[in-house]
Amino acid sequence: MSIDVSFRNSPANGIFLRFYTHVHARHDGLLISEWLLELAKRHQLGGGSVFRATAGFGRHGVLHHEAFFELADDLPLKVEFLLGEANAQTLLRLVREAGVDLVCAWSPVHFGNLGKDDEL
Repeated sequence: MSIDVSFRNSPANGIFLRFYTHVHARHDGLLISEWLLELAKRHQLGGGSVFRATAGFGRHGVLHHEAFFELADDLPLKVEFLLGEANAQTLLRLVREAGVDLVCAWSPVHFGNLGKDDEL
């Protein structure tokens, strides 16, 4: 079985949505990373993943990093979603309505599933 995918001329089929926060940041008693995942799950918007950085700084210029013998107290986190455009807009609207102060980024993306019933 071969998969021929043209990356050059095919339109994007979704949005790669990323939120940036810190390990201990909270909203409504939950870690923001958990809150975002639960929010997307509750509204059946799609799946997401959380990634912890080993170092980083944000808009306030504070550098957080892992040291050899100790872990930094508040490392950066990235929460990512691959969503259709309507679901991405819904998730952004829900976060905005909740009043959560988050940095986000998005870009058009091609995505699909590889397996028995290839969708690419």
